[in-house]
Amino acid sequence: MLCTAWGNYPKIECKRYKFNTIEELGEIIDSKSPLIPYGNGRSYGDSALAHHIIETRQRDYFIDFDEKSGLLYIEAGVLLSEILEHFVPRGWFLKITPGTKLITIGGAIASDVHGKNHHKEGCFSSCVKEFEIMLPDGKIVTCTPKDTPNLWRATCGGQGLTGVILRAKIYLKKIESKYIRQTTIKTANLKETFEAFEEYSDMPYSVAWIDCLAKGEDIGKSLLMVGDFDSDGELDYRLKDTKTIPIDFPVFALNSWSVRAFNMLYYGRVKEKISKQRVDIDTFFYPLDAIGDWNRIYGKRGFTQYQFILPKESSFEGLQRILKEISNSGKGSFLAVLKLYGKANNNWLSFPMEGYSLALDFKIESGLFELLDRLDRIVVEYGGRIYLTKDVRVSKDIFEKGYPNIDKFREFREKNGMSGVFESLQSKRLEI
Repeated sequence: MLCTAWGNYPKIECKRYKFNTIEELGEIIDSKSPLIPYGNGRSYGDSALAHHIIETRQRDYFIDFDEKSGLLYIEAGVLLSEILEHFVPRGWFLKITPGTKLITIGGAIASDVHGKNHHKEGCFSSCVKEFEIMLPDGKIVTCTPKDTPNLWRATCGGQGLTGVILRAKIYLKKIESKYIRQTTIKTANLKETFEAFEEYSDMPYSVAWIDCLAKGEDIGKSLLMVGDFDSDGELDYRLKDTKTIPIDFPVFALNSWSVRAFNMLYYGRVKEKISKQRVDIDTFFYPLDAIGDWNRIYGKRGFTQYQFILPKESSFEGLQRILKEISNSGKGSFLAVLKLYGKANNNWLSFPMEGYSLALDFKIESGLFELLDRLDRIVVEYGGRIYLTKDVRVSKDIFEKGYPNIDKFREFREKNGMSGVFESLQSKRLEI
């Protein structure tokens, strides 16, 4: 069977294994290694790809919920969208959510995902009380930051390389509306964008779309969206129908001209310097989920998302250089997202640090990886790192410079018999 991730690159032959019981899972791990857990296939690169894959999506039961504390006990195959469907009408929302609701709880922990409120709430692991994981020897451990600190640090952000997450207890957030009070700030350049982020840093949610093809004095011009939940009591949330892209777009459809035209129209649609809107949860948090199979826009060759983060003190200068390099290349992205982050946690491979992150989608084409290699060198020069959940090509050397705790992670894997049992294309490439 041909397997791929959300970026549709690379495509490899693989065997998929499902399990109905804990005993079956133990047998699969014992006899089919090396392998990697696979949820809903929404990681962009090769972190959940291997020639042997354990499917976890079928583990989707809701086990218990404490209405007083907001503590939800669920299986790891539950999608974030399923939590929203059941709990937003009851006045609860995810404390931490990435830009798609179509990922599993196990995947959220393995990637230690983050969202538009990292500067306030941190990564997904900050809302997890505990999780249950099957280790290479078939033993199931209840993992908490207090009782099993090293397993916690290795698993949260560890890309599925420590075991198979089975169940988790996570805290939800109390809300009073399905609507967000949004403010949009239109900026003329990167300096104004940074000033706006800082001015609105007290807002719980913030994200900016940035025109990555702008040149000269316009470099870094953006639309910054900040917001918070309304309090109108409207909670009649339902999952929306999606419009599906039925075919892969031709390779030539996305080019510097079409991206430049889109950026001009998207930026130009906002007329005022500061404007206010009232938008629903899906519009604010998950705009791309409204389009089914939107990854087909990039054609049969697929795409990769390049996401990096820079320390706050070097973010402005580093981003200027990177945006100039991208603009000069002509290989722009109409999905270019800039976010402000708070302090890093102690998890060994967790991506965020205090600073600014930029995420861009690039179709796979000639010259792309050479451009990304140049961007890598700028990222590490300014003390940054690459996000593993989105990556499909970074070198071992560049990766290691961004993750100072990688040796602790490797030693832990080796000591606990995880190396050689849980492996992905990414882990082999980076020797982690």
